[in-house]
Amino acid sequence: MSDRLTVLKTYKLYVGGKFPRSESGRVYEVTDSKQNWLANAPLSSRKDARDAVVAARKAFGGWSGATAYNRGQVLYRVAEMLEGRRDQYVREVAGAEGLSKSKAGDQVDAAIDRWVWYAGWTDKIAQVVGGGNPVAGPFFNLSSPEPTGVVAVLAPQKSSFLGLVSVVAPVIATGNTAVVIASEKSPLPALSLGEVLATSDLPGGVVNILSGRTAEIATPLASHQDVNAIDLAGADEELAKELEIAAADNLKRVLRPQSVDNWSAAPGTDRMTAFLETKTVWHPTGSLGASGSAY
Repeated sequence: MSDRLTVLKTYKLYVGGKFPRSESGRVYEVTDSKQNWLANAPLSSRKDARDAVVAARKAFGGWSGATAYNRGQVLYRVAEMLEGRRDQYVREVAGAEGLSKSKAGDQVDAAIDRWVWYAGWTDKIAQVVGGGNPVAGPFFNLSSPEPTGVVAVLAPQKSSFLGLVSVVAPVIATGNTAVVIASEKSPLPALSLGEVLATSDLPGGVVNILSGRTAEIATPLASHQDVNAIDLAGADEELAKELEIAAADNLKRVLRPQSVDNWSAAPGTDRMTAFLETKTVWHPTGSLGASGSAY
């Protein structure tokens, strides 16, 4: 009989492409559905949230400036990496959500497929929501989508992996960068996702993952002047109202939580278009010259 001790995993945050512990030094216990201890997760502070915003802003220029085709390649690479670590995520999702291995496997497979689905949309969404506009006059008018900027994402509380991927992938597919608050009760699959992102060609800072008390982290993000939008998928009704008020301070885009989110349902384009701005260019034709203007 072997008396070898299992090497327990130390979970860390994922900020700016690195794996820091919380600045506060705090952790909290994560348990399974039967209240059995699983691990200690970092308890993020307001300082961690501010650091994540700085990292996301720094990464925004390069990521938004990359070609849509390149972003699609990177998202597909994430799916490849997850496929290779499928067994690990099945164990973590089963523990986090109290599912059988079979049902957890279905959730992980759906999450991997979702990365592939959004990877395919990166170079097509502009054709769907942009294009030439009919105008009366000697000029033409073109509209094209551009990413909003830094998006704070509150991951769903009950769907620790499929729900997480369903809110993160569309944000970065369109060129935004993200500060993600993992499910408070079940953060381990999200924290492990950072390890995949770090080795999948995704530039550091494009996705930053924090764990801890959702309200404690989300409040400073909602009022942060360098956060351009917020997805409230993981907020309850009371917290969502508080964050909407805080977000109004600098006119953030706010994606409100739905009364019932079915993360297993086929995704649409709504979560991509929610964090896109439309740039319209007017350009004269004929003898009026070659100069144009954008609004």
